[in-house]
Amino acid sequence: MNYDYKKHLIHCSVALKACLQRLNELGLDAILFVIDDSGNLKGSLTDGDIRRGFINNLSIQNSVEDFLQPNPRSIQRGQYTLQEIIVLREQGFKVLPVIDSSGLIVNVINFRYIKSYLPVDAIVMAGGRGERLKPLTDKTPKPLLVVGEKPIIKHNIDRLISFGVDDFWISVKYLSEQIEDYLKDGSDLGVRIKYVKEEIALGTIGSVSMIPSFEHDYVLITNSDILTNLDYEKFFLDFIDSESDFAVATIPYNVNVPYAILETKDNLIQSFREKPTYTYFANAGIYLIKRELCSKIPKNQFYNATDLLEYLLKNQYKVSSFPLRGYWLDIGKHDDYIKAQADVEFITF
Repeated sequence: MNYDYKKHLIHCSVALKACLQRLNELGLDAILFVIDDSGNLKGSLTDGDIRRGFINNLSIQNSVEDFLQPNPRSIQRGQYTLQEIIVLREQGFKVLPVIDSSGLIVNVINFRYIKSYLPVDAIVMAGGRGERLKPLTDKTPKPLLVVGEKPIIKHNIDRLISFGVDDFWISVKYLSEQIEDYLKDGSDLGVRIKYVKEEIALGTIGSVSMIPSFEHDYVLITNSDILTNLDYEKFFLDFIDSESDFAVATIPYNVNVPYAILETKDNLIQSFREKPTYTYFANAGIYLIKRELCSKIPKNQFYNATDLLEYLLKNQYKVSSFPLRGYWLDIGKHDDYIKAQADVEFITF
């Protein structure tokens, strides 16, 4: 859902009656954030604030500033932790302004419409050619192939938005203008989208080296051609709790062996397991990384996520696996695309 946060903003010079009308229109979300000429937060205003003002002998002729609550609870962009967000959510805060370092309101979050507010920049890798899906990708980039009622990439972006991600970079190459024309700058979705364009193929993560700066200390990188209902808050919390430098969302893959497996040493049987099941973990193409480690990705070179993983392990960085227990599908082949069309009717994303 594209949540229009500006409906919560009102200028300090507006008549009190107009404030009452706006609060009435907001219904369950009835709170206003009063701003000055520069758009900076001055205070908040609710029906209760106005009622208490009247009890204290204020009248409808008084200025809005006479009724507002100064210094309301707010979130500073790029300067909050997920733990702080969870506490606010559990304390019952539903609607909160997001301000920049100067006090300018840049967003208003509403926990009736989003699950969380993750402190991450998201990079969506959308530059691939989609060779295995030809001829579908001859004139359409794979991320724009429609699954259900919207393109694959829109499923991914909407899922991230539902967890409060509002700073995006899209890495593009093949038929990039179509993706840019579709997503534009993100304002229609209530987020900020910027693009990084590969002139030559840079692998599954190489283009990250071209991004000049990030808003947050953590970066989430995801392929654009997957369909998943991953709980990104749990993924992030596990990343923080494990004190990892890099985390990989992984897919548990079970191998059932239909025979008794013998464990031997020097041709002597030590033990055996009857028809065991072995669980392995496959890369899901979704990563969390500390911002400073993005500098380890070489510039203008073909570089895969597995290359970065190998470098980090070799240099004793802490790398963790987060087993994805929900739905996940890599839409890489025609059979996968057909399956996605069937699954999207029954899976909640």
